[in-house]
Order: sequence, then C-alpha cells, then structure tokens
Amino acid sequence: MFSLQQLFGKGDRFHALLEAAAQEAHESVRLTIEIIKVPGDTTKLDALVMARRKEKKISEKISEELVKTFVTGLEREDIEALARGLYKIPKTAEKVAERFLIAAPHLTGQNFSQQSEMMSKATDVVLEMVKNLREMKDLQYIEGEADKLMNELLRELYSGKFDALRAIVLRDLYELIEKVVDRCRDVGNVVMQIVLKNS
Repeated sequence: MFSLQQLFGKGDRFHALLEAAAQEAHESVRLTIEIIKVPGDTTKLDALVMARRKEKKISEKISEELVKTFVTGLEREDIEALARGLYKIPKTAEKVAERFLIAAPHLTGQNFSQQSEMMSKATDVVLEMVKNLREMKDLQYIEGEADKLMNELLRELYSGKFDALRAIVLRDLYELIEKVVDRCRDVGNVVMQIVLKNS
C-alpha cells in the first residue's frame, strides 16, 4: 500500500485540484437529485450550473498547471484523464436535471429514488477514491446494480402500461441517469490504472 504523500509528493497541487474537481462532481449530482425529488422547482438549477462552472474552472486550472509544472507525482496523461473524467460527471448530471425540468409534467407519480440512490452512491465512491486513490471494487458493484435496475425499469416501460410520450420521456431519463453512474465508473477505472502504475 502506498500513501498519497508518496504518490503526489508533499506539496503537489494536483492532488488538491483533483479532489476539488471530485467534490464539485459530487455536489452536482447531489443538486441533480434534489431536482429529481421536486422536478417543478427550478431554484436548484442555478446552483447546479454554478457547481459545473466551478468544476470546469478547476479542470482548466489543472491543464494550466500541467503546462507550467515540470515534475508531477503522477503521469501527465493520468492527471488529464482523471480531470476529463471528473468533468463529464457534472456535465451529464446537469443534462439529467435539465431534462427533468422539461419533462416535469410527464413525471407525476413516477419514483426515481432508486436511480437517485445509485447516482449518489457512485459519486460518494468517486469522491472517496480520488481522496484516497486506492480501491474501486465498490464502484464496480454499484455500476452493476445500476445496470440491473435499468433492465427492470425498461421491462416495466415496455409492458405497455405507459402512453407513448411518457414512455419516451422516461426512457430518456433512465438512460441519462445510467450515464451519470457510467461516468463515475469511468473515473474509477482511471483511478485504478493510476494505482496499479504507482504501486
């Protein structure tokens, strides 16, 4: 086992930047879940947009620092891949929230608590992984559970109990939510590659 200090070096600014990016990704998903709970409430959308902008600025700062820094604790490609993966999480979460706000009239009585829980768990694990750069087994399990849930939801969707427009809206939302979890898995894979290279 290695420590983060050993991996990044004592004052390495990339650790702090990557952790800040993971925190903003986590916050974006949290805000998206709040929007899912109350699709008609647009007040959280501004905060979500701000969280994504913060993450984008952090991503740009990482790119700037890579140009200015001669020696890094990680390979440059790994830092870039991790930053790029983290950027995709809030971007996708924002799409989910926007779609929920647009589709709100068609979502009456629909429960998205299981999907919300999967997204929440996935970003919790991503944040922890970036902080610790250690394990990813929990994330693979969550992504597998999200896939099973998606299949169950699609089976219900195709049962014929929904009108065509509602079925299309729900399928679109299910796929976007699954994509958030997939983006988290992608970040987990990058972290795992970094750990394997540096252990």
